[in-house]
Amino acid sequence: MSRVNLAAAAGRTSSGVVDPSALLDWYDQNRRDLPWRAKMGVRPDPYHVWLSEIMLQQTRVETVVRYYERFLKRFPTMHKLARAPLGDVLQAWAGLGYYARARNLHACARRVVEEYGGCFPGTEEALRELPGIGAYTAAAIAAIAFCQKATPVDGNIERVVARLFRLETPLPGAKSELQQLASTLTPNDRAGDFAQSMMDLGSTICTPKNPSCQLCPWRRNCAAYDTANPESYPRRAPKIEGKVRRGAAFVVLRADSSILLRKRPERGLLGGMTEVATTEWSSEFSDNNAMKSAPLKSKWRRLPGYVRHAFTHFPLELTVYVTEVARTVRAPKGEKFVKIENLAGEALPSLMRKVIAQAIDQIPLKEKT
Repeated sequence: MSRVNLAAAAGRTSSGVVDPSALLDWYDQNRRDLPWRAKMGVRPDPYHVWLSEIMLQQTRVETVVRYYERFLKRFPTMHKLARAPLGDVLQAWAGLGYYARARNLHACARRVVEEYGGCFPGTEEALRELPGIGAYTAAAIAAIAFCQKATPVDGNIERVVARLFRLETPLPGAKSELQQLASTLTPNDRAGDFAQSMMDLGSTICTPKNPSCQLCPWRRNCAAYDTANPESYPRRAPKIEGKVRRGAAFVVLRADSSILLRKRPERGLLGGMTEVATTEWSSEFSDNNAMKSAPLKSKWRRLPGYVRHAFTHFPLELTVYVTEVARTVRAPKGEKFVKIENLAGEALPSLMRKVIAQAIDQIPLKEKT
């Protein structure tokens, strides 16, 4: 088991030598019970590791737990996922956000089945050649599923390492330095358990706010703990907010309690997902031109307020227009009417669910029945 001298590794003041076994001992007693995590002594399933790591990107553990179990029940194996239509995968993913993950997940499953017979390759290099698998995910799979000496570094691990070494370089510029420092900690044995112990430490002890330093197995070796202000690490560069984009959404409610839906283009934001008709989303949007994008000629009414949604690079505000049409009205080409009671079976992103919910809430009760 390797031991790391903080001062030697980072050239900074430290309180001693970091022993990975101290964290592993803590992990053996305090490891989180997660549905994708193998029990002690059981070899992890690479499919489960991969699926969970993709879902956990930009998404809280509590949310992923609910989706993971439903998704795995629907697609229990790599072969099942590879054979499924993309629309079914997107529908099962609906609500998790960052839908490029679902498209890459499907493409990766097909590649693994076609090129590797449904079994992941066991090296970081080969894993990184697959769709949707970057440096972090490749390292996580290699370490956790294949016992390779690899060092995945997610947000939790970045925070642990930045505090341990009291790194002054601000994020996001510090990422490569944090990766290098983290790799000095990874032991030759139990690399997968060590990676998960680092994740758990960051999630439960070394939290962004009010870290429980007194419970940390590494507190005596933590340079940031010595400052009495560990929350100030990792340092962060000022965040540049994206410019607000605006647009309009059009909800057509048919008298048989159906809503008009269409599929977004496969490429681009929310690609392949289901939506109500919208205008383009632009910082120069004007309501004066909104009706040019309405899917039907009808008597439209604008609902008060906006539906607001935050994407990674920009916030969005949508004005919602509603119209009610007779049950004899047919859907335009490429669109379809779907019963409100069947919307759960559609690949609707959370943005569109917000839009539809606002529209339905504005209909008088007698009109909903």
